[in-house]
Formats: sequence, structure tokens, C-alpha cells
Amino acid sequence: MNPGSQPQPTIPTTIAPWLSVAGGADAVAFYTASFGAEQVYRIEDPDGNVVARLSIDGAEFWLSDDSSRTSDSAPAVRMILTVPDPDAVFGRAIAAGAQVVCPVSEEHGWRVGRLVDPFGHHWEVARPVGDAGSSG
Repeated sequence: MNPGSQPQPTIPTTIAPWLSVAGGADAVAFYTASFGAEQVYRIEDPDGNVVARLSIDGAEFWLSDDSSRTSDSAPAVRMILTVPDPDAVFGRAIAAGAQVVCPVSEEHGWRVGRLVDPFGHHWEVARPVGDAGSSG
């Protein structure tokens, strides 16, 4: 290291989902209202197109406007959001405009429900029951 130079911060290796949406500002508002997401980073161009990094209790994901998406083109990704109270989070998402695919119930060792958000992304909102979901 050269004298007077600053040590470089350690950058962790991560993989994070990136959702392409039509209506980025609306998507940020939806994920904030329904899942309690916090906005970590956001840029917006003069036309209102958004790129944002959101965090749900430390679980981060990105989203951005994608003008090539149409309402009839379904995304090829499904998200699973593991939370302490899936019933409450699921209810908030439905109240914020999501549609029920499968209501919250217990199956295969999980309390889980599936919804589709207003931007076409499918989310499973879940928590393990008992020993389900443990690694080891």
C-alpha cells in the first residue's frame, strides 16, 4: 500500500434478484406498503424511470422500469419471502393490490401462501413450521 492511500472497503460477493417492472415508482410503493421494504438506493431519470435497491429485513433485491415488458408477458421468476408472520404480510400485500394465487395454509412443513403482485411477479410468503427449512 502506498503511504497516504486509503484501504479499500471489503465488498462482499452477493447475488440478488432484479425485477423488471412496468411502473418502477409504483412497484417501490407496493413493496414498501405490502412487505415493509425499505429503500436502500434509488435513481430516477427525467422521464420517471426508476432503478431501486430495496431491503426487507436485510434481504435485498433490485427493481427497475423495463419498457420492453408488457402486461401480458409473465415474468419467469418466482420469489420466496420467508418472514415470521406470513399471514400478516400476505394480508398487507393483498390489501395493497396483489391477487391471491393460493391462500396461506400449512403444507410440506411450511406455512405458505402464493400471490401475484400488480407487476406480474409471483411471491410465496412463508415460514417453516417445526424443523422444516432447517439446513443440516
